[in-house]
Amino acid sequence: MDEKFDCIIVGAGVAGLAAAMTLARNNMKFLLIEKGEFPGSKNVSGGVLWGSDLAKLVPNYWEEDAGWDRFINHRRLTFMDDQSTFSVDFKSSHFNQTPYTGVVVLRSKFDRWLAEKVEEAIAESDYAMDSFIATNILVEEVLMEDGKAVGIRTGEEKFYADSVIIAEGVNNLLTRQVGLQDSYVPADHMLTGIKEIIRFDQNVLEDRFQLNGRSGMSNEFVGFATDGVEGGGFLYTNKDTLSLGLVLGLKDLREKGKKPYDILNTFKKHPVISDMIQGGEVVEYSAHIVSSGDKRVMPKKLHTHGLVVCGEAANLLMNAGKAIQGMDYAMRSGILAAETIVENKKTDDFSESAMKKYQNRLDDSYVMKDINNFQDAVHLLHDPVMTQKIPNLICDFGRNFFSIKNEPTKKAREMMSDSIKEHASYWELLKLGVKGGKAL
Repeated sequence: MDEKFDCIIVGAGVAGLAAAMTLARNNMKFLLIEKGEFPGSKNVSGGVLWGSDLAKLVPNYWEEDAGWDRFINHRRLTFMDDQSTFSVDFKSSHFNQTPYTGVVVLRSKFDRWLAEKVEEAIAESDYAMDSFIATNILVEEVLMEDGKAVGIRTGEEKFYADSVIIAEGVNNLLTRQVGLQDSYVPADHMLTGIKEIIRFDQNVLEDRFQLNGRSGMSNEFVGFATDGVEGGGFLYTNKDTLSLGLVLGLKDLREKGKKPYDILNTFKKHPVISDMIQGGEVVEYSAHIVSSGDKRVMPKKLHTHGLVVCGEAANLLMNAGKAIQGMDYAMRSGILAAETIVENKKTDDFSESAMKKYQNRLDDSYVMKDINNFQDAVHLLHDPVMTQKIPNLICDFGRNFFSIKNEPTKKAREMMSDSIKEHASYWELLKLGVKGGKAL
């Protein structure tokens, strides 16, 4: 492999595979390097892939049984105290339309399937014998010459290319090596995600969560789920399993001296959650570091001479309250990175100004527009009032509102007033309302 590639992609996650597919479809010669035994083998995450970019990469993917588990047509946001839940629940047949606006994926399975699709695209390209997906290889260094990325080093071997796409994931060592990310990222802006995969008989799962065919549900939790630690909970229905877990602030965990798995066990013992998971068998446990969605943790810039950064390596993630978005951002950024390489190849210009086109494309996309527009919402979600007092207040109101007693019933406004006095104050709600108005 002494011949130079048009591009080397580091990391075969969602971002790297999206970039590879785009390059293959545009007859580019590339090398995609993955440190795992196969794409997805090192990936313990999963969840909902939002948007329609998957349909652009794999047209009519919904006609295949492989790769994805379910489409989402049922959304639920749940506020919790120690005994109760109050949910905002939405289900619509509009979400049954293809291409789906959200599909549940388990990354170990999804990434491997998408890699097979990339292999098919390579086989149909002009470089069927010259483009590769190479696994079980750890990239130790991006080769830099006079400030330009010219390739990568793995062990004693060096591979050269006109351009490099870093899609290495959240542990962005190479991004730091080339000087785009600070060597130290404060824990204030990072979370740990912990998750269990719980298996059921498929009929039991579908009956319990009212699923029909390949339909699925996503559920986010705020309040008691995290036992007073910054963060939230989630539940997604897979084909014959469900994913149940938490995302927890690293700094808050450390300061409160709590352990993620202990909090997860407490979450599972909540009467509502225990009903949901009754009879299931835990078949997998995993943990993963993720960004909080605060753009202050993003690299200083996402490009330099001959190189761009995308996906989790760029800390492209956001939770503004209605969904955790990360895989869709990774996919779109991988596509935009590859499109930039394709365009620059036409003029053989991979200078810093030419690679900045990727940054411009990303800034013009929904990814950065959403990240920029909803930073206030990200900060609001981490406010202790929002994560502790509000869920308690809402559940207290719900408990009073839905209780029928043999005594005079208070008006709903009186019940709400009682709950506010018990768990918060009108001043706190006023401040939260002002923040919420600006954020959303």
